[in-house]
Amino acid sequence: MAELIGLRFAQTHEWVKTEGETATVGITEYAQSQLGDVIYLELPAVGQQLDAGGRLGVIESVKAASDLYSPVGGEVTEATPSSRITPSTSTRIHTARAGSSSSAP
Repeated sequence: MAELIGLRFAQTHEWVKTEGETATVGITEYAQSQLGDVIYLELPAVGQQLDAGGRLGVIESVKAASDLYSPVGGEVTEATPSSRITPSTSTRIHTARAGSSSSAP
């Protein structure tokens, strides 16, 4: 349970953890378990501005494809290259400089 401390969750199964002005966004383990093996991940480009609740990208698995939504607004400062996506990294989608608004509860 200690790994859940500091995480905020959106109804669409994304999570966000903020540290200072940086927020790390990912998908819940439940969402990942429902998707199965991830085969494709479309992420925003570094420098792209995201709106809270706006489309972040697409995640595709052997079972389904789903849009991803950003629980916070901000500028993307880092994204995990799809060539480095593994089951252990696919829950951590990107890092963004946190904006002032959030759709996470």
